[in-house]
Amino acid sequence: MHEVVAEVTARITARSRDRRADYLARMEAAGHEGPGRAKLSCANWAHAFAAQPAGDKLKMMDPGAPNIAIVSAYNDMLSAHQPLEHYPDLIRRAAREAGATAQFAGGVPAMCDGVTQGRPGMELSLFSRDVIAMATAIALTHDAFDGAILLGVCDKIVPGLVIGALAFGHLPSVFAPAGPMTSGLSNPEKAAVRARYAQGQATREELLASEMAAYHGPGTCTFYGTANSNQMLMEMMGLHLPGAAFVNPGTALREALTMAAARRTVEIGPRRQAYTPMARVIDEKAVVNGVVGLLATGGSTNHTLHLVAMARAAGIEIDWHDFADLSAVTPMLARVYPNGNGDVNHFHAAGGMAFVVRELLAAGLAHEAVTTVAGPGLSLYRQEPFLDGETLVWREGRSTSLDASILRPVSDPFDHHGGICVLSGGLGRAVMKTSAVKLEHRAIEAPALVFDDQDDLLGAFEAGRLTGDFIAVVRFQGPTANGMPELHNLSPTLGVLLDRGQKVALVTDGRMSGASGKVPAAIHVTPEAIEDGPLAYVRDGDIIRIDAEAGVLEIKVDAAALRRRAPATCRPRQHGFGRELFGHMRRAVGPAEAGASVLF
Repeated sequence: MHEVVAEVTARITARSRDRRADYLARMEAAGHEGPGRAKLSCANWAHAFAAQPAGDKLKMMDPGAPNIAIVSAYNDMLSAHQPLEHYPDLIRRAAREAGATAQFAGGVPAMCDGVTQGRPGMELSLFSRDVIAMATAIALTHDAFDGAILLGVCDKIVPGLVIGALAFGHLPSVFAPAGPMTSGLSNPEKAAVRARYAQGQATREELLASEMAAYHGPGTCTFYGTANSNQMLMEMMGLHLPGAAFVNPGTALREALTMAAARRTVEIGPRRQAYTPMARVIDEKAVVNGVVGLLATGGSTNHTLHLVAMARAAGIEIDWHDFADLSAVTPMLARVYPNGNGDVNHFHAAGGMAFVVRELLAAGLAHEAVTTVAGPGLSLYRQEPFLDGETLVWREGRSTSLDASILRPVSDPFDHHGGICVLSGGLGRAVMKTSAVKLEHRAIEAPALVFDDQDDLLGAFEAGRLTGDFIAVVRFQGPTANGMPELHNLSPTLGVLLDRGQKVALVTDGRMSGASGKVPAAIHVTPEAIEDGPLAYVRDGDIIRIDAEAGVLEIKVDAAALRRRAPATCRPRQHGFGRELFGHMRRAVGPAEAGASVLF
C-alpha cells in the first residue's frame, strides 16, 4: 500500500473505533435474529404475501425460502431512472430462477437537479437524501427479507439508498444502475450555446434545441457529475457487480446485469456459504477506496458531503483532511466533461472502471483486501462483463487505455494529484474542484462583490456591473439557511467573464453542481454565514485570496476588525414549493464537513 493511503486508513480506523464497534455489534445482533419472516406471526406473514402469485405464495410459505426486497427510485421525470420501470419484473424472474421470491418493498422519492437548477425546488434537494434514507428504512422495516436490491442512479438518491440500507446492514444489498444515455450533442457544444445565451447571443429556442440534443433519451446524463460519480463509487466500494456502472439502458447486456444482480443478492443471503452483509462490505478500506476513486477520476464535489454521510451510517468517521491528504497522492487518471471533452460513454469505451481499478491497485492506492458483493477482493473489478451468446460472463478489462485524451495510467496521469482540494483560512474551510480549472486560474487575489442570493449576481451581470477582477461571495446558501442548493446556474455567467479575460472566482457556503467547471469556486464554506460564519462579515471591496495549490482561503482584513463589523442578516424564504415542510431539517442539519445531514 502507498504509505499515505495506509496512514489515512489507519487514522480513520482509530477515529472510528467506538462508533464502528457499536454499529457492527448492532448489525451482528440483528443478523443472529434470523430472517424476519420466520419471526412473523401467521397473520403478519399472510399480509406480506397476500397479493403474490400462486407460485410465489408456495415458496413464501417456506420460512427458509429467500425473499428479496426491491427498493426503487423509479420515476420518469429522471431520464436516469426511467429505465428502472421494468426492473422489478426482471428481478422477480431472476429470483424465481434462483429458488427465491422478490417483492417491491417500497419506492423512494427522486428529484432531478437538472430540472430544479435555479428554481426553489433546489432548496429541498440536499434534504431529499435523508428523506430517501428514511424511506428506504420504511421499505425494509417490514422485516420480511433476506436481502435487498436497490435501484437508483442520481445525485442524492444513491447516497440516500446507501444510508438507509446500512441501517439494515445485516442484510446483503446489491445496487443495480440504469446506465448512461447514449451520447448526443457533445458537452463542449452544449456549453458553448449556454455561454452564448448568457450573453444574449443565442435565442431561447436555440438553447432549448441544444439542451434537447444533449439530453435526448433514457439513461443518466453523460457528463461526469454526481450521478455518474455515484456509479463509480458503487464499483469502487463493492456494491455493484463488476463493470455494471456504465452499460447503456435498453441493451441485452444491461438486462443481463440486472438479472445477475438479483441472483447474486440471493446467493449472498443469510444461511448461504457466501453470506455477505452490507455492514461488512462498507468498512474503512471500502470508504478510502471510494475517496481515492473519486479523486482519480475528477468526480463530484458533492461527495465531500455524501461520502461523509454514507461513512457515518456505517459507523465510520471521515473528514475533509482525509480527502486533502489522499488528493495529494492520487493522480488524475480521467478527463471526462466538465474536466475534459469526452463523456462517460467515451470513458467506458476507453477502458472505464476496470482500467481505473487495475491502475489504482497496481500503484497501491486502493485496498485489494476488501469484501464486495461479487466476492472477496477489489481485483474482481478489474473485469468487465460481456455476453457470450446469451450468457453473461466476465473477462479481464483493458490493461492499456484506448484513448489517452480521456483515460491514462498512473505512470502518465493528467495531473499528479486528485481533483479536489481543501481550503482554509480567515473565511473558514471550503472545498474546490480543481480538475477542470486551469493552473493559471487556481490562485486569485481580488476584491469581493457580495451577494445574498444567486439571482442578485445574475442581475448584476445583466446590468453590466460585473467588470474588472473580482471574487463573488454568495452567502446564506448553507444547509441551515436554505438547504444548501446547488448554484450551477452561475457557471455559464462566470465562465463568460473568465473567457473575456477577467480574473473571477466564487466563494459560497452553498454547493455547485457535480458538473462544476472551469471557474475556481470555494464551496461548502464552513461555518456558514447564517451560523455567524466569517462570510456574514464580508463587505464589497474586501480583498480575498484563494490559492488552491496552497490550500488558502483568506480575507485581507484583520480577524478582530472583521468581527467588530455588524454581521449581515438574512431571512431565507421558508414557505412555498414545500419549504415549510422542511423547517425541522434546516433547524437540525449538521455542518457541511460532517455531511450536512439531519441523521448523524
